[in-house]
Amino acid sequence: MAKLQKSIEKKEALINATIALVNNDGFHAAPMSKIAKMANVSPATIYLYFESKQDLVNQTYLEVKNAFTTYAFEAYDEQMAVEASFKMIWFRIAEFKFRDCERGLFLAQCDNTPMIDEESRQEGIKNLKPLLDLWKKGKEQGIIKPVSDYLLYAYTVNPLSYLMMVKKRNAFVPTEENINEAYQLAWDSIKLT
Repeated sequence: MAKLQKSIEKKEALINATIALVNNDGFHAAPMSKIAKMANVSPATIYLYFESKQDLVNQTYLEVKNAFTTYAFEAYDEQMAVEASFKMIWFRIAEFKFRDCERGLFLAQCDNTPMIDEESRQEGIKNLKPLLDLWKKGKEQGIIKPVSDYLLYAYTVNPLSYLMMVKKRNAFVPTEENINEAYQLAWDSIKLT
C-alpha cells in the first residue's frame, strides 16, 4: 500500500511540475530532465508513467480538464432552467479558475496552442458535454443564440481565462461585484432576447 501511495505521489509530482514549467516557460522550454528535477525524481522514472513528453502533457491536460469539468458540473441538474443552469456552471468555472490559477492557466494554454494532440483535445471536449447539451437545449428553446458552440465558449468561458491571467499578474482583483458583472456580460452575449 505504501508503494502504491509513493507511486501516486511521484506521478502527481510529475504532473504538477509539468503544469508549473509549461505555465512559466512554455511547452518547448520544459524538457523532461527539467520536469524530473522539479518533481524530484530521476528522468528514467518519468517513463514508468508516461511514454513520452507528448504523452505526459496530454495526460496532464486530460487530468486537469477532468478536474475542471468535474468541479464545474458537480451540482448541475439538467432539469434546471437553462439560464439558472448556465449561471451555476459559469460561477463554478469562475471559482475553479480563480481558486486554482495554475491549473486554469495550464488549460488556457492548452486551449490556445497546438501542444495537445487532436485525440486528447477531442477527449477533453467530451468532458464539456453537459455544457454543450445545455447550450443545445437553450438554442432549441429559443433562449440562447443559434450560433456555434465555439462562439458561445469564446464569449462566455474564455473571458474568465483572461481575467484569471490578469489576476495572476496582480492587475485584477476579482470581487463579488465585478464577477457578477462578468457573468452578466457573458449571459447577455449569448441570450437570444
